[in-house]
Amino acid sequence: MKKNSSKGSVVIVEDDMLLSLVESRIIEKLGYTVIGKAQSGEQAIDMARQLKPDVIVMDMSLKGKMTGLEASEEIRRFSETPIIFLSGSAESDLIKSAKKLGNADYLVKPIKADDMLNPLKKAVKRKGVKSGKVFSQAS
Repeated sequence: MKKNSSKGSVVIVEDDMLLSLVESRIIEKLGYTVIGKAQSGEQAIDMARQLKPDVIVMDMSLKGKMTGLEASEEIRRFSETPIIFLSGSAESDLIKSAKKLGNADYLVKPIKADDMLNPLKKAVKRKGVKSGKVFSQAS
């Protein structure tokens, strides 16, 4: 599947519709394409498998049966797509758990465009290196 973005494709996993909209606007303002939005861990897994995004931006706490961390563990079984976690908590145990999975970054909400810029660049670059893709890093 050919991506139509010069910087990379992103799937957002966020169960709060307002935050999902804000995160989507920030990501698109930074020049990335949001190719999917999931509200549950199960949807996130399906989208990761079907859409093969360059980056997943995932809320740590989701409504439903799975947390963002559990969904991330499942995604790791079939994909090395970098995951940027978002959380309302700066609790060190959550950060450690996220890092153990080899995820790209951990940001504490509320986020601004400046917060998201470098983690997105790093994640897309890392994905490009692992998959052999070459991205132009025009800033």
